[in-house]
Amino acid sequence: MKLPLLDSEIIDRIIEMAWEDRTPFEAIEKQFGLQEKQVIALMRREMKASSFRMWRERVTGRKSKHLEKREFVAGRFKSANQKT
Repeated sequence: MKLPLLDSEIIDRIIEMAWEDRTPFEAIEKQFGLQEKQVIALMRREMKASSFRMWRERVTGRKSKHLEKREFVAGRFKSANQKT
């Protein structure tokens, strides 16, 4: 898969966003123009094999990584124990 030329600072930010549980792939696509398949290819290229496998296991099927599958529309999670 052909990836666009990206500087190391942008690559680091994309990896950080991909690791975050609540950042959907759509947000990465909107900000950097990379589709989910391209993000996966970038992660595979930039990470150690064991780290990539661990990440793939975590995000596969995770509802929060896809806007369409999310159970909430917007905002951030607020625990019932959290004060206002």
